Amino acid sequence: MEIQTVKKMQKEAIKSSGIDFLRLGFALFFMVAVLTYSFMSTGGIPNNVFLAIAALFGAYMAMNIGANDVANNVGPAVGSKALTMGGAIVIAGIFEASGALIAGGDVVKTIKKGIIDIAAFGGNTDSFIWAMMAALLSAALWLNFATMAKAPVSTTHSIVGGVMGAGIAAAGFGIVAWGTMGKIAASWIISPVLGGIIAASFLFAIKKSMVYKEDKIEAAVKWVPVFVAIMSWAFVTYLTLKGLKKVWPHIVDILIFLPDTKKPTFIVAALFGLIIAIVVYLILKTTIAKKAHSIENSRVGLNTLFTVPLIFAAALLSFAHGANDVANAIGPLAAINDAVMTGGISSKAGIPLWVMAVGALGIAIGLALYGPKLIKTVGSEITELDQMRAFSVAMAASITVIIASQLGLPVSSTHIAVGGIFGVGFLREYLEGSEVKDDIALEKEHIIDEKKQLKALHAELKTLEAKEEKEKADYERIVDLYKMIDEEEELLKEAKKQLKSARKVQYVKRDAVKKIIAAWVITVPAAAVLSAAIYFMIRGIVL
Repeated sequence: MEIQTVKKMQKEAIKSSGIDFLRLGFALFFMVAVLTYSFMSTGGIPNNVFLAIAALFGAYMAMNIGANDVANNVGPAVGSKALTMGGAIVIAGIFEASGALIAGGDVVKTIKKGIIDIAAFGGNTDSFIWAMMAALLSAALWLNFATMAKAPVSTTHSIVGGVMGAGIAAAGFGIVAWGTMGKIAASWIISPVLGGIIAASFLFAIKKSMVYKEDKIEAAVKWVPVFVAIMSWAFVTYLTLKGLKKVWPHIVDILIFLPDTKKPTFIVAALFGLIIAIVVYLILKTTIAKKAHSIENSRVGLNTLFTVPLIFAAALLSFAHGANDVANAIGPLAAINDAVMTGGISSKAGIPLWVMAVGALGIAIGLALYGPKLIKTVGSEITELDQMRAFSVAMAASITVIIASQLGLPVSSTHIAVGGIFGVGFLREYLEGSEVKDDIALEKEHIIDEKKQLKALHAELKTLEAKEEKEKADYERIVDLYKMIDEEEELLKEAKKQLKSARKVQYVKRDAVKKIIAAWVITVPAAAVLSAAIYFMIRGIVL
């Protein structure tokens, strides 16, 4: 039997290692293809070797973004079983790549969020190129490590740390805009707290308006269209503000009735959202009313009504993420490409199609190859999610960004999504905490009763054993008492175990919370130290 078990384990290990080898092979093939294309297409240009190596680093960074960051968009939908893992990867891959290619823009800021002053390089193009290469590689390495550790971290913070570390190594501490860095540090608290509060608020509203009602179907007909309409408003507003801001001038040229602005205003985005929300409300109101008779009057029945909205949420979040966060991979690469092609340093750089393709394809490939690990972590290893909880997390992801952008607060989409998951988990603990307290009180009463019973049996046994002249019935009773005492001790032990178990009921896994928060806090400094070391290594090799 043991030999069979060992053989099975060996078979599984060989199968697993074979899949891992294929993944690695495909990832290396993509990186080598990018390196080769970049080198061959820029032949004869000075420093084209640096550009080719930077393209390799950019491809590696894009794949790590796909492996780590995309999990936040689809993890809740997978964890709640609204989407299968395969379905989530296909949807996210298509919409991430589409967002990057369609709405990623044709110009990108070379230094993400203006965290360093490029004037400090003093026109030294080589030093600038080395710094951007170091930033790309360090951010990608940190993301790779975080993915292996199953810790969802901010890719924006990773590249920010990389740029800061390389900038300090190249030009000293004075190059850093410390005020901007302070705002980024503040986002470690602002993002998860805001995300958690908004997600918990929506979940509580859903519970009060539908879950706690006796006639859940009647409540669903009334309230589900309202909640999904709010989600539609939030997502269209979010998508307009974040996903379309880089191509807004082109949209204004086509839709001439729109205000001629460089990027969408909140009012325009909110009006777009309102129009879509009204349409969605009217359609859903009719659809759910027609299907009311076939919906189960239970929590399970209510959950099914949130499945389709969750799939749309996963797709739209992925599109906005691809449009917005592809810059984390291609921003430094575009900066290096611009510096190599023009021989100068610019605060903004045009994005060649091949650079954008590296970012878009890299994110999709990284998601397909290594995304499932983090999707499982976000979807099921922090707290248990159903469709209503996942819907609340998706709402938090869009609404928090809208609020933060209007207040000028720095936020991280990763921290918001994970904070939303913390929020719904802790709300569940709070709401169901009274039941847990009742269980603890009952177990305590049970233990007291068992102890009293055990004490009485011991007292009777002591009395009988002390009796000098024992009859046959006394001996039989002593034997029975020993059996009863053993049974009572077992019952007492079980009652204590039940009490310990009742006290341990926690719907948010504390170990996961500690690990993720620790990873968030050290992301910027870890990427910065790694980036500085890589910069000095590159400079040492070249000089």
